[in-house]
Amino acid sequence: MTRIKRLKASLTQFPDIPAPSGWLLASEPRVFWEYVAGLTMFATVKRMAPRGDGHPVLVIPGLGASDMSTAMLRKLLDELGYKTYPWALGRNRGLKEHVTAAMQARLQHIHDKHQQKVSIIGQSLGGVFARELAKLAPDAVRQVITLGSPFTGHPLASTGTHLYEWLSGDNLEDMDFNQHLEIRIKPPVPTTSVYSKLDGVVAWQCSIEKDQPGGENIHLRGNTHCGMAFSPNALYLVAERLAQPDEDWKAFEPRWLGKVLYGTKDHRKAAAH
Repeated sequence: MTRIKRLKASLTQFPDIPAPSGWLLASEPRVFWEYVAGLTMFATVKRMAPRGDGHPVLVIPGLGASDMSTAMLRKLLDELGYKTYPWALGRNRGLKEHVTAAMQARLQHIHDKHQQKVSIIGQSLGGVFARELAKLAPDAVRQVITLGSPFTGHPLASTGTHLYEWLSGDNLEDMDFNQHLEIRIKPPVPTTSVYSKLDGVVAWQCSIEKDQPGGENIHLRGNTHCGMAFSPNALYLVAERLAQPDEDWKAFEPRWLGKVLYGTKDHRKAAAH
């Protein structure tokens, strides 16, 4: 048994959820085609998506990624009328106290500048940051949208554990995983968790918000983990969710082709089996 597997097995306070299979991880290079599709269909998505109301949006990249990874998403949202902001902290190297403080200050600056609540979008680990920010400053946050973010389940149900150690400089054995019990608590703002059952990095079960008012889970069918910020169906979905009126948030209801691309009850079907 490997070091990570031994550590994972010792964390009995969490459900035993396996990391994505090697086959799923090997399929992640499909992200190249999702990126090409996003570029090719950018104008079409922009034409189909609802216009924004101009409110500010903060976008946080995933582990190991920088603001370049969210550039296409931010460009679309800017062209739809939103005021987007990158996180502007370089490459995401993991949960650090100074990073949390810097993000909190950035959120407050954006809120004060626009005198409006800020929507926060986070990809993968960036979504965990987004949720925690919303807990620290709920009065400044309009809604949170996470893309393949591991905020529940088992904290080591991922194929990216070694990458996290390398980028963060932390040793997993030295981490206080009981903090993860607090991470899974829903922020006091509307939350949308987008996940894919073909995610090759994060076990999709770790991205499922417990059914409760103001929270939803949307299955982005067929997507990779890394492509959730620029595949055409992901771009449209984020734009649609951001267009919800403030103080009048409603759960997503796919129609027509959307019923093929998106699943709002797929996580419940899996739990029933």
